[in-house]
Amino acid sequence: MSDAEARSRTVDPDALFVRLVRAHRDLSPEESRRLDAALVLLLVEALGDPQRLDVAIAAARTALGKPVEPPEEARE
Repeated sequence: MSDAEARSRTVDPDALFVRLVRAHRDLSPEESRRLDAALVLLLVEALGDPQRLDVAIAAARTALGKPVEPPEEARE
């Protein structure tokens, strides 16, 4: 699955962003980090597809300007 395919599933990305911002309203920085961690775990569980998770991780790391690490089995 390509990055474009992963992104194309979002009907209205701006509306989703607004929902995420609102979810963080009135939270301390620590509570915000905990919310993000809980959301990540719940969304990974809902995703249920290791290949799509790999695509999402690669896209997120690329957005940070960090290289994508090869899978452990590829390093052996």
